[in-house]
Amino acid sequence: MGKPLYLIVALVLAVLLGIRATTPPAPLAADSPPQGFAAGRAMADVRVIAAKPHLAASPENAAVRAYLAQRMQAMGMAVHETAFTVPPASAARLNWWSGKTDPAPTLTNVIGVLPGRNRSLPAVLLMAHHDTVGGSPGAADDTTGVAALLETVRAVRAGGQPARDLIVLFTDGEEVGLDGSHHFFTADPLRAHVGAVINVEARGGGGRTALFETSRDNGAAIARVARSVARPAGSSLSVFIYKLLPNDTDLTETRGGPYTGFNFAFIGRPWLYHSPKAVPDALDQGALQDMGAQVLDLTRDLLRAEPLPGRAADAVFFDAFGFALVTFPAWAGWIMVALAAAGLVYAALHKPDWREAAAGAGRMLALIALAGLVLYAINRLSLAPGKPNYYDRLAAIPRLEGVALAGGLGPFLLLMGAWRPRPAGMAGAALPLFALALAGQVLAPTAGYVVVVPLLLAAAAIAAAQHSGAAARGLAVAVLALVGGYMIALGHQVMQAVGPNLPVAAVLPLSIAALAVLPLWPGLRVKTARVAAALCLMLAVGVALTVRLDPLADTVPVYAADK
Repeated sequence: MGKPLYLIVALVLAVLLGIRATTPPAPLAADSPPQGFAAGRAMADVRVIAAKPHLAASPENAAVRAYLAQRMQAMGMAVHETAFTVPPASAARLNWWSGKTDPAPTLTNVIGVLPGRNRSLPAVLLMAHHDTVGGSPGAADDTTGVAALLETVRAVRAGGQPARDLIVLFTDGEEVGLDGSHHFFTADPLRAHVGAVINVEARGGGGRTALFETSRDNGAAIARVARSVARPAGSSLSVFIYKLLPNDTDLTETRGGPYTGFNFAFIGRPWLYHSPKAVPDALDQGALQDMGAQVLDLTRDLLRAEPLPGRAADAVFFDAFGFALVTFPAWAGWIMVALAAAGLVYAALHKPDWREAAAGAGRMLALIALAGLVLYAINRLSLAPGKPNYYDRLAAIPRLEGVALAGGLGPFLLLMGAWRPRPAGMAGAALPLFALALAGQVLAPTAGYVVVVPLLLAAAAIAAAQHSGAAARGLAVAVLALVGGYMIALGHQVMQAVGPNLPVAAVLPLSIAALAVLPLWPGLRVKTARVAAALCLMLAVGVALTVRLDPLADTVPVYAADK
C-alpha cells in the first residue's frame, strides 16, 4: 500500500474520530429503563417550561416556578421557595427587556431536598436557572438544564434512597446578574449543608455537553469524573481558558467557598443563543441526553462518595473522543516533552541534514504566520460595514468554520503541498511547536497538553519515518488518526467558542495537524499544489462574502435585533 493510500486511510479515521468527539449520543425514549436518564422523559418538562418566554419577575415565570415546585414535590422532595430583591443594575436590565419602568422586583429561588440516609453528611447540590432573557422561550438556556436535573432526581430516586441529601436549586435572575445564586450562597442557611455543586448551562441549542469549569485544586474532583462518567467530554484547556474570560454562570458565586464545583454546558447550534427561535422543537435532544447522562453519572458517584472529593493539585485532563477521560498530573507533561525531544533528536541525527531541518522549521513558521494572516483577512472580509451584531455572527459560525478550513488548507498546500519531507525536515518542522510546548508547560501546565501530547505522538511517527516498513507506516497512520481527529474536534470547538471574533485561534489545531500529516505526506506536483491552494482560498473568500452580504439572521434576540 503506497503512501497516498495510507494518508487517505488516516484522514478518514481522523474524520470519523472527530465526528465521534463532537456528536452527542442518541436520545433515549420515554419508555427506557427507569434508573437511566432518558431525554424522551425530560422533553415533557422542556415542552411545558419553554412554551413561552419567562423573564424573571413575569407572570409566566411564576407559572414555571409553580410547575417546578409541583414536579419536585411529586418526586418526594421537600420543597420551599426563598424570595429576594434584585439590585438596581438587575432591575434596569429587566426593564430594558420588558420595556417597563418598574421598581426593583422580588425574585424567587425554588429549592428541593431529596433526603439521604445520613443527613449529617454534606449534600450534593444540583443547580440550573429557571428564568430566560426577554423574548426567548429558552428551551436550551436554561430549560435543558432544569429538565435534566428533574430527570436526574427521578433516576436517582428510582435507584433507592441516596446515602446523602440531594439538593436541587433552581435559581431566579441568572440572566440579569446571577442574583438567585448570589442570594443562595451568601444568605441562605442551607448553603452550609452543601459539599459539592454541579451547575448546568447552555449557550446555543445542541452539541456535546462538556465539563468546562471546576473549582480550584480539582485533582480529586476530576478523578471522580474519570471514574464515573461513561461518555465524558471536557478538558483542562477549557478550564484554563474559562478562568481568563469575563464570562460568568451561577457557579461563579461559589468561587472562594468550600465547595467542590463542576460546570457543564453545550454550545452547539450557536444561532439559538437567547433566540426567539429557541423553542422545544429546535432543541437537539441528543444534547439533552448527553447533559443528563453525564450529570446523572457524576451525581450518583458523589452521592455515594465518602468523603466528597477535597482539594488536590489541579489535574491535566481531556476526553479521548468520548471513550474515556484521560487524566494525569501536570508534572508528567515534562516527561512527555523530554520523550518528544528524544524522538526528534533521533530523527534529526540519524541522517543529519541541517539545511533540511532549517527549511522544515521555516515552513512551519511560515504556515503559522500565513494562515493567521489569511484567516484574519478573510474574517474581516466577512464583516458587513458597521459594528458586527454578536448574535448574527453566532448564526454564521457553520459557514465561518468552512471559511477557516478552506482558509487554512490554502496556506498548507502553498507552503507544504509540493514538499517531500525527510525525517530531518520533519524534525525541523516540529521545532516551533516544541517551543510552544515548552512555553505551555511553563506558563500553563494544565493547558499545555494540547500541544505536548500531539507533539509526543508526532515525534514518535517522525522518528519511525526513516524506516520504510509497514510498522512505521502503521504508526504514522495511528498518529495522524488520533492527532488529526482531536484537532478536528478542537478546531470545531474553537470556532464555536471564539470563531466569529478570533478565527486565528484555529491556526493552533491547523499547525499541529499539519505536523502529524508530514510522515505520510507524498508531496504533490508544484502546479497541482498551487492550483489546489488557490481553489481553497477562492472558496474561503466566496463563503466569507455570503456571510457579509446576508441580511440579519432571523435568530437574533429581540433585544439585539436593532444593534
